[in-house]
Amino acid sequence: MSDTKEFLIRLANASSVSGFEEKVGKMTAEAFSEYCDEVRIDKLGNVIGHKKGSGKYKILFAAHIDEIGLMVTEYEEGGFLKFTNIGGYDQRALVGQEVIIHGKEDIFGVIGVKPPHITKPEEAKNAHKIEDMVIDTGFSMDKLKEKVALGDVITLKREIVALQNDNIAGKAIDDRAGVAVLYEAMKELKNVDTDIDIYYVGSVQEEIGCRGAMVAAYAIEPNIAIAIDVTHGKTPDVNDREGKKMGGGAVISIGPNISPRVYELLVKSAKDNFLPYQIDVAPRHSGTDAFTMQVSGVGAASGVVSIPLKYMHTSVETLCMKDVYLTAKLISSFVKDLCGRDLEEILCL
Repeated sequence: MSDTKEFLIRLANASSVSGFEEKVGKMTAEAFSEYCDEVRIDKLGNVIGHKKGSGKYKILFAAHIDEIGLMVTEYEEGGFLKFTNIGGYDQRALVGQEVIIHGKEDIFGVIGVKPPHITKPEEAKNAHKIEDMVIDTGFSMDKLKEKVALGDVITLKREIVALQNDNIAGKAIDDRAGVAVLYEAMKELKNVDTDIDIYYVGSVQEEIGCRGAMVAAYAIEPNIAIAIDVTHGKTPDVNDREGKKMGGGAVISIGPNISPRVYELLVKSAKDNFLPYQIDVAPRHSGTDAFTMQVSGVGAASGVVSIPLKYMHTSVETLCMKDVYLTAKLISSFVKDLCGRDLEEILCL
C-alpha cells in the first residue's frame, strides 16, 4: 500500500502528455489493482478500476491522467528545435524553462530567450509566441536528427517540491491530484460492502477534448458520473469568485453541466459528515470530463468535485494535501450515503 502523497508525487513526476499516457496509465493500474476487484486498460488508454456491487446501479468517478505538453515540429541548425503545444500551456510561462525531449532517449534542453541587453523596447513589451520559441539542445543538426524525430513529445523538466504546511508544487498536479483522490477514496471504501458498482477511471486525453471519459462512460453506462478535477486556488491576483481557498476542502460545482440532484446529494454528504466544502458556479462548459460524460450514450447524472490548485497549467502548480484528503473523504462519504437507496427515485427530476 502506497502513501497517497507519495503516489501523487510519483505520478506528477512522470511524463503523460495527452495521447501518450501509457507510463502513468500502467502506474495507475498497478495502484488501483490493490483496491479494486478488476482493473483494465481500454483501447484508448483509460484505466478502469471496478469495485463490484449488486450490479443494479453504477457510479463512475473520473480523474484524468494526461497532462499538457509540447511536441517537436521542426529542426533548426545549431541544435535547435521548433515546437508546438499539446493542450493549453500559458506561453508566458515557457520562456527560460528546462525541458525533456522524449526521443529515442530522453534529451535535455532549454527554452532560451534573447537577453534584455539586445532586446528592443517594443519587443520587451510583448509576450513571446510559441511559434517564435526554440529549444536549445546543444547538439549538431545531424546528431539531433539521430536522437529526435518530428512528433516526439516534450515535457518540462520539473519534479515536485515540498512547501510549508503540507503544500507541494510542480508540474502535472492537474490532474494527478484527482487520481490521488480516487486512490485515497478507494482505500476508504475497500472493506465497505457497497451495493453500488463503483468505477474509478483514470481518463486520457482530457486536456484536448475530454475524449477518454466519453469512451469510458459510453462503455460503462453509469447512473451517476462525477469528474474529480482541479479548480483555481486563491491568490492575490484572483478574485474570490474565481479562486477557492487552499485547505478549504472540496469544491462542488453547480451549473448546467451538473445534475441538480447530484449537486444536492454532494452538499448533503458534506454537511452530514461535517466536511468543509466550497461552491463553484459554473454557468457554461465545466472544463472537465463531466462535459462529455453527461451526454455520453443515454446520458448520466453528472457532477464535478474539484481540488483548489494555484498556478494551473504552469510548471509550479501548487496544491495543499489537506484538500486531497478532504475531497477523498467527501467522495467515500457520498458513496456510503447512497448505498441501499433507490437511485432512480432520488435522481428523478
